Amino acid sequence: MTDFILQAMLLMLLLFAIGILIRLLIGPTASDRLVALNVLSAVTLALLILWGVRTKQTLYLDVALVYDIFGFLGFLAITRFLKDRKGDL
Repeated sequence: MTDFILQAMLLMLLLFAIGILIRLLIGPTASDRLVALNVLSAVTLALLILWGVRTKQTLYLDVALVYDIFGFLGFLAITRFLKDRKGDL
């Protein structure tokens, strides 16, 4: 039963990731794309954690932690770039 629930959660997160990826590509403004990128990062983090729980390997949890740290730093760098670019206009 637990395996079925984990499979269903992984499938739902993959469907969410596809929807978010479409929003990332179509997003009319840079802010929309930035929010979509941040949400996609969170969904990817959840996928890594669920996959680690499903396979019972802690390596995926370590990768998820490092991915989350770099994702947050990347998000800050992109927002700073957009803030500086918007100030020049």
